Amino acid sequence: MNLNRFCYLLLAFAAIGSLFLPYPIVMWFLLANILTLVIYGADKMAARKAWRRVPESTLLMFGFVGGWPCAILGQQLFRHKTQKQPFKTYFIISVVLNIVVLVVLSRFVTLDVTHYSL
Repeated sequence: MNLNRFCYLLLAFAAIGSLFLPYPIVMWFLLANILTLVIYGADKMAARKAWRRVPESTLLMFGFVGGWPCAILGQQLFRHKTQKQPFKTYFIISVVLNIVVLVVLSRFVTLDVTHYSL
């Protein structure tokens, strides 16, 4: 199986799985961030061992769909993709786009948390 497809398959499983958990939006961001951190670590290991790499577009997409906090953590923790241009520029653009999308969605979607109990 292609590594890129495998990454997107994992992301799809995270999306579907989050729908069945309490607080699906929160769970989505949690799962997306954990998965992003793992993929950054796997890509760094692949870079060191000259294995097949995760495409930069996939790394950017994981950041765009909400995994950017752990993408930043993974970049610092693994010293991965911290110097490479234009990746840094595209990454910043993807973070800004994610935040803009979240702000726009928050204007149209109200979250009624009164029916949730802790």
